[in-house]
Amino acid sequence: MKRFLPWIIGAVVIFVIYSWVKGINNTAVTLNQNVEQSWGDVQTAYQRRNDLIGNLVNTVKGAADFEKSTLTAVIEARSKATSVNVDPTNITPEQLAEFNKAQSGVSSALSRLLVTVEAYPELKANQNFLKLQDELASTENQILTARTRFNEAVKPYNSHIKTFPNSLFAGMFGFKEKAYFNAVEGADKPVEVKF
Repeated sequence: MKRFLPWIIGAVVIFVIYSWVKGINNTAVTLNQNVEQSWGDVQTAYQRRNDLIGNLVNTVKGAADFEKSTLTAVIEARSKATSVNVDPTNITPEQLAEFNKAQSGVSSALSRLLVTVEAYPELKANQNFLKLQDELASTENQILTARTRFNEAVKPYNSHIKTFPNSLFAGMFGFKEKAYFNAVEGADKPVEVKF
């Protein structure tokens, strides 16, 4: 029996190490899947906004002889925002910043459109326009919620792969730190309101 004792102890030690490393990897995989699902939710919310913008632009076109430059700015911003692709398996701060910049361009153009609408009373009374405007407001709230939940999913993932000793194995298994959604540049400054 003494002859097999070192083999038994060695097998137990190998099994314990294997289980520990497997746990690090499997937890990272699960947390990574949560991040990717949250990113999908963010993209879904932005896609809903882009779909609503198309309907809103068509409604505005049909209801008034509207300023073409305002509509063109919204259409171009929407086009630019849909052309930015982010790989959910490797979300870098640069990709997220580019995505965020494109989406803020849509928000800015959309804000200008909604402010310009104030000069068209027949459009403000249009039920389709009012419904689309409400849906856009609701979608902006969904976007905020999706972005917040994305950041909430990124935090445990980053914490897991950056804490020691997990950090030793995370790189070997190909897990990299994910970027958070941050505020758009200039969002910390107060909005200037002119009457």
